[in-house]
Amino acid sequence: MSAYAMLTDTTLCIGCEACVDACKKVNGLGPDRLWPEQKAIDDLSATRYTTILRRPGPRYVRQQCRHCVDPACASACLVGAMHKTPEGPVVYDSGRCMGCRYCMVACPYGIPRYDWNKAVPYVRKCTMCYDRLKAGKLPACEEACPEKATIFGEREALLKVARQRLRDNPRKYVQRIYGETEVGGTSVLMISDIPLDFLAWKPRLADQPLPQLTWAALSKVPPVVIGVGGLMAGIYWVIGRRMKMQALAAAAAEQAAQAAEDPRAGEKGRE
Repeated sequence: MSAYAMLTDTTLCIGCEACVDACKKVNGLGPDRLWPEQKAIDDLSATRYTTILRRPGPRYVRQQCRHCVDPACASACLVGAMHKTPEGPVVYDSGRCMGCRYCMVACPYGIPRYDWNKAVPYVRKCTMCYDRLKAGKLPACEEACPEKATIFGEREALLKVARQRLRDNPRKYVQRIYGETEVGGTSVLMISDIPLDFLAWKPRLADQPLPQLTWAALSKVPPVVIGVGGLMAGIYWVIGRRMKMQALAAAAAEQAAQAAEDPRAGEKGRE
């Protein structure tokens, strides 16, 4: 199966946020609100999986999950709640999530967000409309864009489109396809007339996939988790036994008190 991808050309974006509105409607995200650790209402959040960043010029740059080919978020997840699908999107299974938020720390683009409004919070991010893809439909954002600043298709085909645009307009574009090779490549590709290094955690990401780097540290986590789990189980057993002994002692004391008040009650208890 060919992996799908999206190509965003920031020179075509007019900042209308039709993509944002379409994403909200399809995912039932509701109105924006300022969440903890959120700097502005139009930042990515549990109610905004994609957004438009305003840059001087003016320039409009779309921000969303990059759906890495070898995603660090999936590698960092201890329970497999994040995983890469054969079709291309990186999706999330809330039923497996234990709320550790390692995926948020591991992402080189700082994408995943936490749903602070829920009693049991979940991680939230773009899924590239994975359910729509399985149903043979296009991602809602691509379908809604009036300028076709974002287009959808097979990754290799979109790379050819991007290379052709760079060749045809060498003075218009920064001669780089963002997401072609960084951290092993991404399924959301971008071309632009301004540098887009600000979208990542450092100006120039290496081409090496991050899971190869994160595993060295995370491989030490499971023994710690098992050790803590064993300790908690031991504490639970000790507390439970203590409570049981206290209950037995209280019952014996109550029986002794009844026997003292009525000797015949004590004889019945012995019988």
